[in-house]
Amino acid sequence: MSKNVIKINRKGDDGYKIISVRIKENVLEKIDELSQESNRSRNELINILLENCVDDVEIN
Repeated sequence: MSKNVIKINRKGDDGYKIISVRIKENVLEKIDELSQESNRSRNELINILLENCVDDVEIN
Protein backbone atom coordinates (compact mmCIF):
# COMPACT_ATOMS: atom_id res chain seq x y z
CA MET A 1 0.00 0.00 0.00
CA SER A 2 1.50 3.37 -1.01
CA LYS A 3 1.35 6.41 1.24
CA ASN A 4 -0.14 9.74 0.27
CA VAL A 5 2.51 12.43 0.62
CA ILE A 6 1.36 15.78 1.96
CA LYS A 7 3.80 18.65 1.56
CA ILE A 8 3.50 21.28 4.25
CA ASN A 9 5.43 24.53 3.97
CA ARG A 10 7.04 25.84 7.10
CA LYS A 11 5.36 28.87 8.59
CA GLY A 12 6.61 31.94 6.77
CA ASP A 13 7.81 30.03 3.69
CA ASP A 14 4.88 31.22 1.55
CA GLY A 15 6.39 34.65 0.78
CA TYR A 16 4.15 36.43 3.28
CA LYS A 17 5.13 38.10 6.53
CA ILE A 18 2.84 38.68 9.48
CA ILE A 19 2.65 42.29 10.66
CA SER A 20 0.50 44.36 12.94
CA VAL A 21 -0.90 47.74 11.90
CA ARG A 22 -3.19 50.33 13.39
CA ILE A 23 -6.04 51.34 11.10
CA LYS A 24 -8.58 54.08 11.70
CA GLU A 25 -11.98 52.68 12.53
CA ASN A 26 -13.74 54.33 9.55
CA VAL A 27 -11.18 52.89 7.12
CA LEU A 28 -11.57 49.43 8.61
CA GLU A 29 -15.35 49.72 8.26
CA LYS A 30 -14.94 50.54 4.55
CA ILE A 31 -12.54 47.60 4.11
CA ASP A 32 -15.01 45.27 5.83
CA GLU A 33 -17.83 46.49 3.58
CA LEU A 34 -15.71 45.90 0.48
CA SER A 35 -14.71 42.51 1.85
CA GLN A 36 -18.34 41.44 2.15
CA GLU A 37 -19.28 42.84 -1.26
CA SER A 38 -16.37 41.11 -2.99
CA ASN A 39 -16.69 37.86 -1.05
CA ARG A 40 -13.00 38.06 -0.09
CA SER A 41 -11.39 37.90 3.33
CA ARG A 42 -10.28 41.13 4.95
CA ASN A 43 -6.66 39.96 4.67
CA GLU A 44 -6.98 39.13 0.97
CA LEU A 45 -8.62 42.48 0.24
CA ILE A 46 -5.99 44.45 2.15
CA ASN A 47 -3.26 42.66 0.18
CA ILE A 48 -5.01 43.49 -3.11
CA LEU A 49 -5.37 47.14 -2.12
CA LEU A 50 -1.72 47.42 -1.06
CA GLU A 51 -0.40 45.67 -4.16
CA ASN A 52 -2.37 48.04 -6.38
CA CYS A 53 -1.30 51.22 -4.59
CA VAL A 54 2.26 50.72 -3.35
CA ASP A 55 3.87 51.55 -6.71
CA ASP A 56 1.88 54.78 -7.03
CA VAL A 57 3.28 56.40 -3.88
CA GLU A 58 5.75 59.24 -4.27
CA ILE A 59 7.64 60.61 -1.28
CA ASN A 60 8.54 64.31 -1.49
